[in-house]
Amino acid sequence: MYEEEVEAMGKKVIRVIGSGLLTLSLLAPGAARADFSDDAGMGTATVLANVVYMPTKLVYATLGGITGGFAYLLTVGSYSAAERVWTPSLGGNYVLNPEHLRGQDQIYFSGPLPSQTQQSAFR
Repeated sequence: MYEEEVEAMGKKVIRVIGSGLLTLSLLAPGAARADFSDDAGMGTATVLANVVYMPTKLVYATLGGITGGFAYLLTVGSYSAAERVWTPSLGGNYVLNPEHLRGQDQIYFSGPLPSQTQQSAFR
């Protein structure tokens, strides 16, 4: 009997919170946008692109991390040798966003080499 009352109370709380959120979202002023279908399409395309891109990037980064570790060990602790593997493989974008797909932002699958990073810091 007690469990049924708790369950009924929980359902009431969920209904009240849900209807309150719905009311707030309907009353909140929003910018009128005519390009809703473009945004929805771009969002869908971004999700689909990330389904392929993210696992590929994670595998690349994982293998680069392991390879950099081997480079570190095989060069008897040479951090610069390991960094030349780690920086490109662990750097870059892990998630694509709509700006990447629109061409407004560049996609970096790998990061810059350490020498390129140092050169750009002095410019």
